Amino acid sequence: MKNVPDTETKIKLTSDRSGIETQGIKYVMNPFDEYAVEAALQLKEKFKDDTTVTVMSLGPDRVVETLRTALAMGADEAVHVWDPAFEGSDMLSGAKILAKVAEKMEFDLILGGKQGIDYDSMQTCAAVAEHLGIPQVQIVIALEISDDKTSIVARRRIEGGDEVVNIKLPAVVTCEKGLNEPRYASLPGIMKAKKKEIKKIGLSDLEGLSAADVGASGSATKIVGYEPLAERAPCRMLEGEPGQQVSDLVRALREDAKVI
Repeated sequence: MKNVPDTETKIKLTSDRSGIETQGIKYVMNPFDEYAVEAALQLKEKFKDDTTVTVMSLGPDRVVETLRTALAMGADEAVHVWDPAFEGSDMLSGAKILAKVAEKMEFDLILGGKQGIDYDSMQTCAAVAEHLGIPQVQIVIALEISDDKTSIVARRRIEGGDEVVNIKLPAVVTCEKGLNEPRYASLPGIMKAKKKEIKKIGLSDLEGLSAADVGASGSATKIVGYEPLAERAPCRMLEGEPGQQVSDLVRALREDAKVI
């Protein structure tokens, strides 16, 4: 689960354009990850007491609040993955970290959002699956798991239609809008979530990873700078009768915009 800026947040760049101003930004659960959490909770409701939902997030202390949101929705456990050495990790080194954490757990299915709405890379979950050496299905809009929990049938979106995939577990699945309708956290759930322990995992807990493997030094990519979007031209309202408006519009498209 990823912690991302709220979609209604106005993003401002730092003066040197090396990043964004984080002060005053409201961070929330990545919307596509909400579908993943809901899918996990529905599986828990289907299989009852022999299913545990653990939500995991890589990031600084601000992700704890979002982890508690998932606990309030109904998740059983939460894991906060962070260490100063992780600062500057890209999708590849972040996936290395998450895969190492997953190796320490028993799991049948790893669910994630199809992409984060901040960087939109759609890479992390795919890389986690590759590091773990298990199957993956991306952009899933329907999901069924066998009664013996050994396989899943997933329907995913492709260009021009849907594709149905049958794969054995364990596996990684990324969730798309339309898979379900994420629930709201209930007041009792919120109160319980405040008391639940959130496990912290750092670099020293991950065997086989060194500081050189993570953070900026372990990343395959580097963001060299950010550029603001070009400002939109002001809206121009056409006045007069419909016929005159049409004439003015055609003239503006031909002479000003030069698109016809």
